[in-house]
Amino acid sequence: MVPCDRLPVDTRARIVGRRAAVAVVVVAQLLLIARGYSSAHKEFAFQMFPESSTWRADVVRVTDDDRRVPVSEPWSGYRWEDLVTSRGLQTPWMRHHADAGVDNQLAFLGAALQWVADHTPRDHQTRYLEATVTYWHNLDAPTTVVLRSHDRNGPP
Repeated sequence: MVPCDRLPVDTRARIVGRRAAVAVVVVAQLLLIARGYSSAHKEFAFQMFPESSTWRADVVRVTDDDRRVPVSEPWSGYRWEDLVTSRGLQTPWMRHHADAGVDNQLAFLGAALQWVADHTPRDHQTRYLEATVTYWHNLDAPTTVVLRSHDRNGPP
């Protein structure tokens, strides 16, 4: 075996180039893995055995007079099922499997609350939307969190 420093310049450059390319690929993969596990949506963080968590939410519209009206009832010509159509969010009041984990599902539900608050201009009664979410992480005891959209009367 010939030491690298005794090879012709062309060959030495290719060896160093290959090593640098491998190092860049490995570092990039490690960064994507770290990003995936720290993100709510877990991009680039495949898990062979994902969690088997479930969740359900009571989503309400809090009106200007402090009434709490379930979004399962139509309002101002809107229906929750028509506004929010993905990730099991059409019927949040039913218990669902958390497709890619509880954090992922909570992030989607929080975004849905904000989106509905921003895209219902005919609704002049709702101050904000609120979801009381109960989730069961794997088979642990239930945990409850409250998600809330921004106040529609103030700046978004």
